[in-house]
Amino acid sequence: MGDVAIRADGLGKRYRLGQNRETSGLLLSDTLFRALRLRRRRTAGEVAEFWALRDVSFEVPSGAAVGIIGRNGAGKSTLLKVLSRITEPTTGKATLYGRVASLLEVGTGFHPELSGLENIYLSAAVLGMRRDEIRRKLDEIVEFSGIEPKFLDTPVKRYSSGMQVRLGFAVAAHLEPEILLIDEVLAVGDAKFQAKCLGKIEEIGATGRTVIFVSHNMSAILRLCSRAILLDHGRVVTDGPTHEAVRIYLESDLGRSSERRWADPAQAPGDEVARLKSIRVLPVGGGSPEEIEIRQAIDIEVEYWTGTLRSLRPSANLAFYNDEGVCLFITNDWQGRDALDAATGPRIVRSTCRIPGNFLAEGRVIISVAVSTFNPATAHALERDAIAFQIVDRSQGDGVRGESTNEWGGVVRPMLDWHTEAREITSQD
Repeated sequence: MGDVAIRADGLGKRYRLGQNRETSGLLLSDTLFRALRLRRRRTAGEVAEFWALRDVSFEVPSGAAVGIIGRNGAGKSTLLKVLSRITEPTTGKATLYGRVASLLEVGTGFHPELSGLENIYLSAAVLGMRRDEIRRKLDEIVEFSGIEPKFLDTPVKRYSSGMQVRLGFAVAAHLEPEILLIDEVLAVGDAKFQAKCLGKIEEIGATGRTVIFVSHNMSAILRLCSRAILLDHGRVVTDGPTHEAVRIYLESDLGRSSERRWADPAQAPGDEVARLKSIRVLPVGGGSPEEIEIRQAIDIEVEYWTGTLRSLRPSANLAFYNDEGVCLFITNDWQGRDALDAATGPRIVRSTCRIPGNFLAEGRVIISVAVSTFNPATAHALERDAIAFQIVDRSQGDGVRGESTNEWGGVVRPMLDWHTEAREITSQD
């Protein structure tokens, strides 16, 4: 078994919808009424069951880095909870060989009344580190977090969300397990620290430890993992090379559509500064937002709720990627905000970015959206791979490629201004 780090055989996890396990504090009459009501539902066949995982089987060799991808509700986090022994599977069995550490939620074990230093010891102990191991790595943890030493004696409740994320990841990143299970933990924090976290995960994988990485960030999955498992409705859709699994995900209806909406601010990505409301693709002149002709201009519309404008000046940001995870370009609305600078109080802000025709290359385009403030740069609301659309090139001599029928490379395909002239050859030539 030394060559296998993780073995999953027929894993299934079933939940009963509508069940409420909270019974403490209830009167006896309430408890009896609840039991009677549940019995009546069972008799009437009204108790709904939901399978978060169904017949999931795979093996992961020691030292491998495997990504788990899929849309929200596909079963990714449930799978990691089963592997982490947080929840028991309804069917099947999961066997892990070696010391396991799970990073399913940054800040595990943090207590708001304790100082940053005290929480380092508390969180590290919860994650399985010994006290002498914590002492030995304390300076490295503090340095990696980027938190100034003068704040280590301050209660964590006074830390910003970004500081808590940095400290929590710094603790977890310095574990030394044989198997590391990582859920999507890089959805908040500034871009510099996110890049630092990805570098640390890559470093852990390079040391020969086994890594299971769940993320909606396809570029991170492509960078860190040589293999990916695509889940949908709790079942394995495909299990193979990362680039192939990502391609299947993005080209199918399992990937992002051309529009995302969040009706409830409480459930939308974001914090007290900003929360996403919607993002959508609007082809200029009409037509399908899923498949857009290369010569057609495109509007990308972003809406977000914000509780403040004048003090922090939140800004919408869009990052464009192709299906290989290559960043095409990044843009924001910083230059078009004069109408907002005088506004104060809660608002719904709509920002629209226009991409000219004959600019994007044909192929799949994936957009990540964020609402950020600067100094320091902080992403308050972030949704990676939020929407996607397809660019098709049907030009016939009037596009960038002219009359060429050959494959045309490049991550973008802009139509640039050219000036061409001809003259007669003279004796001086």
